[in-house]
Amino acid sequence: MNKAVTGFSKLSKEEKISWIASTYFSNPGNTIQLLKKYWNSDEKLQKLHDEFIENTISNFYIPLGVAPNFVINEKNYTIPMAIEESSVVAAASKSAKFWATRGGFKATVLNTEKIGQVHFIYKGDISKLELFFAQTKSKFFSETESLTKNMQQRGGGILDITLEDKTQLLPNYFQLHATFETKDSMGANFINSCLEQFATILKIEAQAYELFSEEEKNIEVVMSILSNYVPNCIVRAEVSCPVEALAEKHIPDPQAFAERFVQAVQIAEVEPFRAVTHNKGIMNGIDAVILATGNDFRAVEAGVHAYAAKKGQYSSLSHAKIENGIFSFWLEVPLALGTVGGLTTLHPLVKLSLEMLENPSAKELMEIVAVAGLAQNFAALRSLTTTGIQDGHMKMHLNNILNQLEATNEERHLVQKHFKNHVVSHSGVVNFVNDLRKK
Repeated sequence: MNKAVTGFSKLSKEEKISWIASTYFSNPGNTIQLLKKYWNSDEKLQKLHDEFIENTISNFYIPLGVAPNFVINEKNYTIPMAIEESSVVAAASKSAKFWATRGGFKATVLNTEKIGQVHFIYKGDISKLELFFAQTKSKFFSETESLTKNMQQRGGGILDITLEDKTQLLPNYFQLHATFETKDSMGANFINSCLEQFATILKIEAQAYELFSEEEKNIEVVMSILSNYVPNCIVRAEVSCPVEALAEKHIPDPQAFAERFVQAVQIAEVEPFRAVTHNKGIMNGIDAVILATGNDFRAVEAGVHAYAAKKGQYSSLSHAKIENGIFSFWLEVPLALGTVGGLTTLHPLVKLSLEMLENPSAKELMEIVAVAGLAQNFAALRSLTTTGIQDGHMKMHLNNILNQLEATNEERHLVQKHFKNHVVSHSGVVNFVNDLRKK
């Protein structure tokens, strides 16, 4: 393409596809055919998906699987997981089954406070700004009542607003730091609407404040936006059992296993290079459930990883110990989730996923998601400290390799039989299939 396209957003869906196919692909017909293969045959349903984002040309499928046998706070769950990575659902299911016979998972929501900020520049006497805020604070509540009325009826609303002096970080930089309770909604639109109203009130009241000089009256609002870092919206998930109860087929010596497991967690607590991969495994479970339930995994990822570095060095989200013969494994993560609003009321599979979970509250969903992360982490660490991570993962990945090679049913049978007793690798499978095809 030699020049930018103009008016692209005004083109019809068919016109957009035609332009892309003819501009970028040597065989436009095949491109158009491929994109249309992924359209839903139900026109109404396809239109719904088309309108989720802008410039939609097709659907990008991710498998929706389920992990059964989770016992969380003495209640049974089958957890929906939307993810494309091999072995994640299998690992979660295996952990669920393991802990279901050892007391199950326990989860507790510690707090549900969410945060939003109005960032502004003030040039003047700080003591006057503090006095102004003290006198104006009540108006931030009273003049947003039209926005907060419905949320207050559900038990939520604005919790507090503070003035934060950040001039040690940037010259003349201050913020209104507000905390919110949004109940079963994630609350992004609610919080941002309140913040923008705070900004308007701040500027209007500053202009009328008699103690301010003309320069001090001209407060410059830079932006008003919620934060995806929610260190006071925390859920804890945990498992524990006597060390000897850890025994199973791959754990003949439970004491040695427990000690090695704790050491593996401790390494992730002190070594950032390991901690990133360790936490990525946790997020395999968390993100998959967040996607399936229509929540924002990008917001959660950003907040969780910031939380992992809250002490100044990136560290493990999970922890483990052996104390008085009891093995304990737990994590605490910040999760700002919702079960009403957004995709939860629009996407048919999101509604199905939430119904599968028996329509949980936001707090209950926080518990389920945190448990999925802990289960995933347990499965990964159990593999790493016993058989090794690649044994199970590559066997699950075998189907992907065979699909790439377009293997026949007979070839699949012979490959699977061979690799029951051999290490699975991409090159090994390719060579084996090529040898079969030479015969």
